[in-house]
Amino acid sequence: VMEFANSVGGIEKLTHTNYKDWKSCLKSYLQGQDLWDVVNGADTTSPTAAAESTEALRKWKIKAGKALFVLKATIQKDLLDHICDAKSPEEAWDTLSTLFSKKNGARLQMLENEIGPIVQVNLSMSNYFMKVKMICQDMAQLDEEAKISNAGQRRIIIRGLKQEYNGFMIAIQGWPTQPTLFELENLLTDQESLAQQMASLSVKENEEALFVGQGKKFKHNKSRKFPNRNSFKGPRLQLQNQSHLLQLW
Repeated sequence: VMEFANSVGGIEKLTHTNYKDWKSCLKSYLQGQDLWDVVNGADTTSPTAAAESTEALRKWKIKAGKALFVLKATIQKDLLDHICDAKSPEEAWDTLSTLFSKKNGARLQMLENEIGPIVQVNLSMSNYFMKVKMICQDMAQLDEEAKISNAGQRRIIIRGLKQEYNGFMIAIQGWPTQPTLFELENLLTDQESLAQQMASLSVKENEEALFVGQGKKFKHNKSRKFPNRNSFKGPRLQLQNQSHLLQLW
């Protein structure tokens, strides 16, 4: 029993965000333990209680009990309430499937609304690509049919690029072989880096031009000749006249 419990403990518990992975792992585990047939296989219904099937019923109950234990032991406590009263492993499995089908539907709709109008805005090129790819990955995990191909992701990314990359993208569209999603990310990241370097160089040149201009203006002002102080005769003459009047008085 302890070995059985320890092996179950190695399975990552079901949370609100990992149902698809949990379902896949647990199904494989149950199949390996010969328990899947009582969960979602050909032996989900208990045998009749007739005298000749007493032993078969006992064996079925043992298998069903083990399977139900696995289901309850591999989910978080806040999710356990949904299956704590389940009478069979099939009922517990179907309850969780219905629960996450509704949750996944709402989550998928939210992601679809987010990916539709997505634009780069102030995101760096690498962060923009990462955001689009993460949303698409989440959508695929929720519903395999909602998976967006690399070509589809490429179209979404191109549509939301900043306008400054329009010319570059027009040039790429003329290539005989279009770049893959990975290659496109590298090309646009290099283009972004080049644009940043050019902008930095332009600012530096403007600063140098401003410094040179101020230096020339300073030299020009320094070379100007100001009048000799001896040329200011008006005030001195007035003082001389005032001194003469005092002597007369």
